[in-house]
Amino acid sequence: MATDTAIEKTATNEVTRTEHTRSGRLYRPTVDILERADELVVHADMPGVHHESIDVSFENGTLTIHGSVKDRDAENGTYLLREYGVGDYYRTFQVSETIDAQRIEAAYHDGVLTLRLPKLEAAKARKITVQSA
Repeated sequence: MATDTAIEKTATNEVTRTEHTRSGRLYRPTVDILERADELVVHADMPGVHHESIDVSFENGTLTIHGSVKDRDAENGTYLLREYGVGDYYRTFQVSETIDAQRIEAAYHDGVLTLRLPKLEAAKARKITVQSA
């Protein structure tokens, strides 16, 4: 069985390798990560993925996103040209342990996966009032 190798860069620009045991294409979804006072919001582009084939997990500070793109049926015809990519989307991130894992939400719309990772109350920034003496 052929193996694919994906390379992930960590925040410190170190390179780590993740071995994949499935054959086929492996796509790295493009993401935007927005930090708000009370949450992190992740937008991951995953076109062609059906929402039921998306798997999101958060364990020991690691956020993992995985989704599969299935082959399209020819619908009673023969393809003259095929450029549509079939394979898996896969991406991992190291995220602070200050995330409330029980309240993570995920939504998929128009090929974009949106994850909301709420921060624990203790991790939220707070304004401290300075009083004059």
